[in-house]
Amino acid sequence: MDRTIEAARRGERDAQSRLLRQLQDPWYRMCLGLLGDVEMAREAVQETALRFLQNLHKFRGDSQLQTWSLGIAINVSREFRRVPRAGGGEQEINEPVMVDDPAERIDGDEQQDALRVVLAQLPDRQREAVILRFFEQLSVEESAKAMGCATGTVKATVHQALRALREKLKQWT
Repeated sequence: MDRTIEAARRGERDAQSRLLRQLQDPWYRMCLGLLGDVEMAREAVQETALRFLQNLHKFRGDSQLQTWSLGIAINVSREFRRVPRAGGGEQEINEPVMVDDPAERIDGDEQQDALRVVLAQLPDRQREAVILRFFEQLSVEESAKAMGCATGTVKATVHQALRALREKLKQWT
């Protein structure tokens, strides 16, 4: 991997392509989880890839490349959550778009759907922490690096998020 990173830093397109292929799925999961919109997530992944390549020379190896790059995806997603309005200014997106009425979903998908809906209702920081820790399976330390905060903050944020998720999921049972 170190050789691939160095080759990508030198501008070798094959190495850059290999890294992008390895990282695009985690970026997409992160962006989709934070944005809740497939098209916005795809655009965010493209922007993440661009910034990743532009800033690869800044990667020092203090964390895993995926952890570092997920930090970029988080920042891009945060920016994408503020979308320009027709009248100028910005509009805050409070919740990702949910298509179906949760009460009408089939039993086999009910738990997954419920989790997706309640996850979308969490504050951004809590959603980021849950996605990193449980969906991307990063350690507390790796999650902290990706989020740009202390490990204690990640622990507290995950604890708050899990408590909120439990309460929200009780409504589905």
